[in-house]
Amino acid sequence: MRAEPENLQNAFDAALTGIGRVREAFTPQLVSKETGTITSIATGIAKVAGLPEVSYEELVSFPGDVLGMAFNIDETEIGVVLLGTYSHLNAGDEVQRTGRVMDVVVGDGLLGRVIDPLGRSLDGNGPVVASGRLPIERSAPHIMDRAAVTIPLQTGIKVIDALIPVGRGQRELILGDRQTGKTAIAIDTILNQRDQDMLCVYCAIGQRASAVAKAVATLREAGALDYTVVVVTEGNDPPGLAFIAPYAATSIAEHFMEQGRDVLIVYDDLTQHARAYRELSLLLRRPPGREAFPGDIFYIHARLLERATHLREELGGGSLTALPIIETQAENISAYIPTNLISITDGQIYLSPSLFELGVLPAVDVGKSVSRVGGKAQRSAYRAVAGDLKLAYAQFEELETFARFGARLDEATRKTIEHGRRIRACLQQAEGAPVSVPAQIAVLLAVTAKLFDTVALDQMPNAELAVQKAAANIPAQVCARFESAGKLSDEDRATIVEIARQAVAPFQARPEGTSSRPAAEGRDRS
Repeated sequence: MRAEPENLQNAFDAALTGIGRVREAFTPQLVSKETGTITSIATGIAKVAGLPEVSYEELVSFPGDVLGMAFNIDETEIGVVLLGTYSHLNAGDEVQRTGRVMDVVVGDGLLGRVIDPLGRSLDGNGPVVASGRLPIERSAPHIMDRAAVTIPLQTGIKVIDALIPVGRGQRELILGDRQTGKTAIAIDTILNQRDQDMLCVYCAIGQRASAVAKAVATLREAGALDYTVVVVTEGNDPPGLAFIAPYAATSIAEHFMEQGRDVLIVYDDLTQHARAYRELSLLLRRPPGREAFPGDIFYIHARLLERATHLREELGGGSLTALPIIETQAENISAYIPTNLISITDGQIYLSPSLFELGVLPAVDVGKSVSRVGGKAQRSAYRAVAGDLKLAYAQFEELETFARFGARLDEATRKTIEHGRRIRACLQQAEGAPVSVPAQIAVLLAVTAKLFDTVALDQMPNAELAVQKAAANIPAQVCARFESAGKLSDEDRATIVEIARQAVAPFQARPEGTSSRPAAEGRDRS
């Protein structure tokens, strides 16, 4: 059927009329864009002229979708920290303002993902699904918005939970020389949060790609990646990314905290963060101070760690616990950056290279480690069991040093030293093997009751493992008191000690002339 020419003409006229009306109704809008030019490029930074209205920490856009953050605001030019690959940039290239400050994606969609500080996926699982964005620089909660630290954060590491406890909302520094097990303690703590209603954020700052891959693989194999967000900057990334990484990770963690959830964040490590900031500051011609660090190096870490807290119930009751890591050199904990962080945090866990070389793992130096808050959050059962443990261990270390001079020791001193050696053996722990609360209390009660004093040192790992397995026989009503604020009664202690005594009995030394005790299989703690 052929259309009539008149119908075609009518349709054409109507279309022209509609177009005319749309054209008449259209009002052109002028959008102002502030554009500058690159005057110079250096390692990780750029100097830009022609952006007089730019704000501090505002994002600016470079050719090739490279972002930068305004860091120095001078009269004639600004210093910009580059946040991406900048090898294609040249002097004279155009730079545009974006009108927004540096922010990061947040939301439950980040759990189980590995991202960079800009929110880009690094795990090959597609784009990140986010529910919103938050600025990376945010004010710390006001003092009246904070609540006391009252709930313990169980690390699963016996020496920490018993002697250097950490509470939810605390900032506990982990420091020691390189290759002493600092990251291992942080990863083990994340692994132990499974089924503890705790979310985790692991922030790797300037780490080797192999070290990051190992940590992510450990989390994935243990199923811990399901409740963990991993924020990564590698050693070959621009220093600007390493600088913003901990702030971006903290904003991600704060999003969960403001929902009333408990969050653990690990900064691995802030030594690399301080070095990246020093590099940027020197390139931007900021005045250097002690060890060439800029004068506000204390402030950049203080404003970061002050964001870790426990909120009041009216604000959801969430908490953010921070475990910053610092690397020392030649056991010098009085260096500039370590002393800064020690003064900012609520305690420190010091890892000794000497203990590490002796095979005492984790190599925690109890004498130089302290928790200024966690003791108030420690469970009553722990306080009752481990109350005298630290004192006994300190006395042992002092006597052991004295005994090296070859002095003759009386019987009481020898017993103290032998008991201290059993304490040290019980506090040793394999990497990636968190210990449950009942098992920890059973072992600690056994060593406090001196049940291990007649066990040979080479049999201690087997005897301790037997006690941990026997902890499954502790009555349910007693285990329930471990989680409460109530103290252990004398009957509870007697019950646990008797269970431990039966587990240790096969490993205890027998009088001469009797058959030797059976060999027991145990785990390797080397």
